Amino acid sequence: MTTSYSFLNLPTATDLGQIIAIYRAQGWWFVDRDAPEIAEGIIRGSHCFATARDNGRIVGMGRAISDGVSDAYIQDVAVLEPFRNTGIGGRLIACIVERLRADGLDWIGLIAEPGSHRFYQRLGFFPLQDAQPMLWNPDHEFRRTDNSHKS
Repeated sequence: MTTSYSFLNLPTATDLGQIIAIYRAQGWWFVDRDAPEIAEGIIRGSHCFATARDNGRIVGMGRAISDGVSDAYIQDVAVLEPFRNTGIGGRLIACIVERLRADGLDWIGLIAEPGSHRFYQRLGFFPLQDAQPMLWNPDHEFRRTDNSHKS
């Protein structure tokens, strides 16, 4: 196995197909989300998008989102099943962290999926005490109590 690591800026159609396959394999995407333009937008909108390739094929990925000034969040770290437990995931995280630190970002967070906490702790991450990840519910209706949002 010859694995190479790089940051992806201008994905080819083949790259996009391989990235979509990884999102699907993780159970993160379904048929209605796997349009190449969505994957391309994710790559373009990320602070950085790292890939691991085995003989040219993308077998792992991870990305960071950031304002480029104060903090960054790592997300979408995934390695195809046959390539897991080979060090690829850890190397992807190391590449992303190195890039973020080189860009002046030292506050780097992530949300660890169940069962992945020890993996991230070995890489230098620690649980945030008294913090709870939260996700916005798209069915929620905002009811403002003031008019400060109007111009």
